[in-house]
Amino acid sequence: MLLLAVGLIFVVLILFSMPIVFALGVSGVAGLLIGGYDMQVLSSSMVSGSQSWVLLAIPAFVFAGGLMEKCGMSHALVDFARALVGWVKGGLGMSVIVVAYFFSDICGSKMAEVSALGSTLMPPLTRAGYKREDSASLIAAGTAMGMLVPPAIFMIVIAQVTNTSAVALFLGGFIPAATIMVCLMVLVYFRARKYDWPVDSKPSMARILTTGRTAAVPLVIPIVILGGFFLGIFTATEAGAVVAGYAFLAARLYYRNVSYKQMARLAYDSAILTAAVIFLLAVASVFQYLMGVSGVPKLLAEVLHPLRDAPWLFLLVTALITMMFGMVLEGLPAAVVLIPVVFPIAEEMGIDPIHFNIVQTAAVGIGLFLPPMGVGLLMALRFANLTVGQHWRSYMPYVAALMIGLLLIILFPQISLFLPKSAGLIK
Repeated sequence: MLLLAVGLIFVVLILFSMPIVFALGVSGVAGLLIGGYDMQVLSSSMVSGSQSWVLLAIPAFVFAGGLMEKCGMSHALVDFARALVGWVKGGLGMSVIVVAYFFSDICGSKMAEVSALGSTLMPPLTRAGYKREDSASLIAAGTAMGMLVPPAIFMIVIAQVTNTSAVALFLGGFIPAATIMVCLMVLVYFRARKYDWPVDSKPSMARILTTGRTAAVPLVIPIVILGGFFLGIFTATEAGAVVAGYAFLAARLYYRNVSYKQMARLAYDSAILTAAVIFLLAVASVFQYLMGVSGVPKLLAEVLHPLRDAPWLFLLVTALITMMFGMVLEGLPAAVVLIPVVFPIAEEMGIDPIHFNIVQTAAVGIGLFLPPMGVGLLMALRFANLTVGQHWRSYMPYVAALMIGLLLIILFPQISLFLPKSAGLIK
């Protein structure tokens, strides 16, 4: 009854257009008052929910991603991707998927990635004869896949709420993202044959080398992240500082097109976003307390008990639930409200924590781009000047490819665990 009242308060506040983070906070406080709990729980929960060194990586990665996007690194990556796969039929469509993988390494924000890819790739896709529905689908599906490529803010947050290694989670995301990328590229190949999408460019080693040199500056970042984590050189927080420092040097010494005033603005925006994330974690801890005292984890354990003999089915069911949360509440609220409740059940079932978190990360990425309410999808449709009703039929094959990739990640845990195990981060 208590949670029903809290949920109703939350829904009403959302309907009145209150930001999600404040709606969570107000409904959480209301839950404490209605339940007659000591209000000291509010302060202690908020402090404990926001205390973690790994969260210091968020402003560094956000600043670095914003600065690199401002420098125009997305253009260099697009040119390189087109040189790599543009010679295949439907090569421009495939290059969207490839550049989404590359750009996720340096961006860290899904909305910034949609904006960069939409503004950079929508015009050439239109000129090449791609329908707007397919252009928007390619950008949306590619960005959904990119949720698994570090440095993603969601990965840092989910590592915090499940008390797992952010470094292991970062390493674990590379191969699953590549798995979904292959599924999407196979789909693009067959759609290119069906709809006669053109070849983007002729094979040219000279062009690959030329564009590769230009793209080398942003491509240093995934190499640094992967190598540094794999060799145990730095932590996730230290990696954020390294990437931010590299972005600053690249902007000032190589691109030279971003002023100190613009950098200061990016730093300010990074601080505001980080404050919002920390506040979300803090108020969500009150929700977690209310769910705990209301017996939600025990109830969920009983409901999901029939799935204990089929861990893959448990992962699939929880991924679908997380997907719906990701579509309605965006990614981070889904992480801090739902995942802490189901995570202990997964541990009891013997599911590896890193595998569980990778599956949930992929599910949230897909949820952000699910019709009709996924905020990432709505942003991609804005660039294509389409409505959900005009777009959804063309988008369904891409959703199917994303789901097939997710199912492969669920069924084959080694896809997620190979790199963390190789680095000695998990047994």
